[in-house]
Amino acid sequence: MRSAADMTENSNDHGLDPIAQNTKVMLAVDEQENSNVSRHRKLLEQFSEAIGSPGFLLATLCFVVTWIVLNQFSRQFHIRSFDLAPFPVLQGIVGLSALIATVVVLIKQNRFGKMEQRRAHLELQVNLLTEQKVTKLINLIEELRRDSPTIHDRVDPEADAFQVPTDPESVLRALDDRKDA
Repeated sequence: MRSAADMTENSNDHGLDPIAQNTKVMLAVDEQENSNVSRHRKLLEQFSEAIGSPGFLLATLCFVVTWIVLNQFSRQFHIRSFDLAPFPVLQGIVGLSALIATVVVLIKQNRFGKMEQRRAHLELQVNLLTEQKVTKLINLIEELRRDSPTIHDRVDPEADAFQVPTDPESVLRALDDRKDA
């Protein structure tokens, strides 16, 4: 009796391992999407990841606290105050930083949104194709059942219903009707 590892190894030899094939396809799609990204966009996305990290939050909090402490206690530190309360310079720096961070995050989200939309279209196409293939298989099996003298012919309402191809537009209308109700 063959083990699961033997069967997987054997199926890999013949290219029959669906998990390996699907993983390859997914990696290729990711690689293609990432290869089309400009160097500037990659830098912006790296910056977006950096500003979304806990370390950046800690650094920002340390910067703000240091700024306030230095300005509030400038006499004790024997330095000249460079931004008196209510700290308009600090507010400007924080506001500009927030604007830049927002734009950088939106740029990254826009690209990821486009990638997600592309993947959703791919998934829809694969699902529609799978549905068409399954419908065809049901039709062929039902035809075989009707034509074979050794199989008792009977009415199967469920099989009859599945022989009709799904109309995506009617499914969308039904979903919209449910949402509206």
